[in-house]
Amino acid sequence: MEECIRCMAACNQCYTACLQEEDTGMMKECIRLDRECADLCSFTANVLSLGGSYAKQLCEVCAQVCEACGNECKKHKAEHCQRCAEACFRCAEACKAMAA
Repeated sequence: MEECIRCMAACNQCYTACLQEEDTGMMKECIRLDRECADLCSFTANVLSLGGSYAKQLCEVCAQVCEACGNECKKHKAEHCQRCAEACFRCAEACKAMAA
């Protein structure tokens, strides 16, 4: 749950910073995945805190989205993208462990 919250924050920061970049068109996929990942991480953290019945399945999906977002962010040299990629990969590993 804590990694999901950290990832959500990193994705939100990356999203905001990407919108400040000169060429936002180049950042389009990064921005889209940041939003999707942040929303899913927030929802996953909520479900985990409730002990939801579908937490394992949700963690599987969250791990997939975190990996996709991390892979996209990793392509960009901006520091905020690199920090986001690291947070996404940590969250993906934590979610995979929860889903196991």
